[in-house]
Order: sequence, then C-alpha cells, then structure tokens
Amino acid sequence: MSIAPFAIEVTDICKSFGSMQVVKGVSLKVPRGAVVALIGPSGAGKSTLLRCINLLEQPDSGSIRVGDRTMSFTAGQRGFPADRVLAAFRAETGMVFQHFNLFPHMTALQNVMEGPVTVKGTAKREAAELARDLLARVGLSDKTDAYPLRLSGGQRQRVAIARALAMRPQAMLFDEVTSALDPQLVGEVLEVIQQLATDGMTMIIVTHEIAFAHEVADTIGFMADGMLVEYGTPVEVLERPTDPRTKAFLDRYHRFLGAYPHARSRGGKNA
Repeated sequence: MSIAPFAIEVTDICKSFGSMQVVKGVSLKVPRGAVVALIGPSGAGKSTLLRCINLLEQPDSGSIRVGDRTMSFTAGQRGFPADRVLAAFRAETGMVFQHFNLFPHMTALQNVMEGPVTVKGTAKREAAELARDLLARVGLSDKTDAYPLRLSGGQRQRVAIARALAMRPQAMLFDEVTSALDPQLVGEVLEVIQQLATDGMTMIIVTHEIAFAHEVADTIGFMADGMLVEYGTPVEVLERPTDPRTKAFLDRYHRFLGAYPHARSRGGKNA
C-alpha cells in the first residue's frame, strides 16, 4: 500500500455555533513532515478549525483525513462517532492548548505517563522511560518529580508538549501555546517547537507570533471571516500578500513591531 504524501487533508470543513458560521468551507493539505502556521485576527476561525481537525468540535460538513483515518460529516448529521472510533482518530494528533491543562496532583513525569498508561495500556515502567526521554527532549530532565504548581508557565507548557508527544501522534496541533505566557517565557516554548520542526514532525500551528511563523513554517495560511484567504510560502503570504485583509493585518503587525521592536520572536527554521 502506498503512503499518502499528505499527513493531513482537510476538505471543505464548515462549522457553525447557532446562527454564527465560524468556519466556512476551509480546505488544506499538510505534507508529511511539513509545518503549517495559521495566522489571522482573533475570531477568524483558526482555533475552531484546529479543534475540528482533532474532533474536539464536530464539523457540520466536510471531511478530515489524518494518517490512514478519515472522518466525513454531512449537513444534518446527528451525534459524534462511536467513542472507540473517535478515540482512535484523536490519537492520530497531539494537541497542545493555550492553557496547560496538566493534572495538578501529578508530577511532570506522571502527567506525561498518564496517556500511554491509561489510553494505550502501556506498562508503567515502559511509560516512565518514554516520559523521561520526552521530558529530556523538551529540556526538563531535572523536573521529572516537580508538580505543576512548582513549574513556570513555560515549563508547564513544555510538559504539555511532552505529554502530547507521548501518544506518538502522526501530527501535532498547537493552539496559541504562547499566548498565556509571560513574554520572557515565550522563547523557551518556541525553541521546543522549532526543534520538533527540525526533527520532521508534521505540525499545524495557530499563532500570533508572526516572525516565528515566518521562520519555522513551510506554509502560511491567513484566515479571516472563517475562510482561508491566502495559503502559500512565508514569502508569498507575509511578504507579497495579495488579499487586502492580509495586507491590513500585516500592516498592523509591522506597526506594532516598529513601536515595540523587542516583541519580535526568536527561532528560525531557516536561521
């Protein structure tokens, strides 16, 4: 059996909340090992699209394929897929949120172990070894026994990334993972994501860190009004945008950088 060149394929996804249509027929393809960054104003539908890909929200219509698993939805469809089917599909993607959602009564090691042990039935000794390796990978080998309350925001977010990686997903989804952090802690999280990109992890990143997106992403998608307005290389979208909404958004960003030059992100896939 041939392997599909795209790790993720999203086709004509629509999602409404009541009378408000938040995602309007979005389609995109993410090649294996590629990084896609979704940017755009608040309320554009970026986070909702990401939650649809992970099926934390059920699309009203369209289809999603991650790896070898496909989910299709039709208008008027009622109810989620069966729990077992849903769990298997969600396991294909690791999702990291704005807020860390760590178990406060568990150490960093136990938080990372929990998914493999509970969901996959991994032996605790094997899960502990995996968790230690992943905590080392995100620069926290000295924090295995620390509880979330004793960790900084950046450290907690790195534990959350390790926890998602512990499920060995096909792809990682990041939803504004630096937005809840103090500015001085943003860089340490972005460096972990940068390393994942270097290692060839397929990723979709929703972010307001435009400079970081320019450096780390293979493809940039600009969303506005629930639609994917532009989709192309960082140079095409960020340096030569064609849609007036993209231009207006980036003009505001560049004016902000002019006023606060220290706000520019670190990182660099091409550095």
